Amino acid sequence: MNTTPVLLDKKDLRRCWRAWMMYNLSSMSFERLESFGFCLSMMPAIKKLYSDPKQRIEAMRRHASFYNTEPQIGAIVNGMAVGLEEKKANGEPIDGEAINTLKVGLMGPIAGIGDSMIPGMLIPILLSIGMALAAGGSIIGPLFYILSFNAIMIGGSYWLFMKGYRMGSGSVEMLVSNKSNKAREALSLLGVFVMGGVAASYVKLGTNLQFVTKDGVNIHVQQMIDGIFPQLMPLVVVVSVWYFMAKRGLSPVKAMLSLLVLAALGVAVGVFG
Repeated sequence: MNTTPVLLDKKDLRRCWRAWMMYNLSSMSFERLESFGFCLSMMPAIKKLYSDPKQRIEAMRRHASFYNTEPQIGAIVNGMAVGLEEKKANGEPIDGEAINTLKVGLMGPIAGIGDSMIPGMLIPILLSIGMALAAGGSIIGPLFYILSFNAIMIGGSYWLFMKGYRMGSGSVEMLVSNKSNKAREALSLLGVFVMGGVAASYVKLGTNLQFVTKDGVNIHVQQMIDGIFPQLMPLVVVVSVWYFMAKRGLSPVKAMLSLLVLAALGVAVGVFG
């Protein structure tokens, strides 16, 4: 009987990570969401670790069950699963249900951390810098965003995958501890501040409405508003869009089209300027 351990090398790990990075959202359904992307990322490891077809099928079924999390930060879960599969294949007392339970238990906390860090903080910061660089039509702005976002996502995802592989189930405490919860809350708050700064800097709206009193005094509505509450109209737009998207289920595309139509009508009748 051959007792030589089967170990994964750097090439195998990179293939697993690359499959997840490139195809995590390529086969989506409400029944399984990211499950097939996860299973695909496990295939290089499964093929090397299990020579028995029955064991391969069992592992594929295990990793094709429902799964959904934030993909970039979630790469750490893929690394942990690969590390645990390697230990299981080499005879350590780890069963398939334990691996699946680990995935299911972590996908929620990882989604919370990832959504706070990436859409809530990182993307608004990079966009605000890119928009400032793009002032006047410079191509540096979009290039900065594209290159910086991909560098951070690709590099961070790879590092997290390898970290998960090396730490195995020991990564759980790092991800679901009280410290991680506090960090997630802090990042969410920071994201709110960033979004507020971006809205205040780049949302512009004013009105051309004027009134003449009986005494012949010309009143500019915009000047009157600015004297009471500067930038009130941009604030109303931002809060209104948030309300309809968060409370009424308005999609981002419909929100943008609605703003475009309102802006065109307002300019046409002379309300906005």
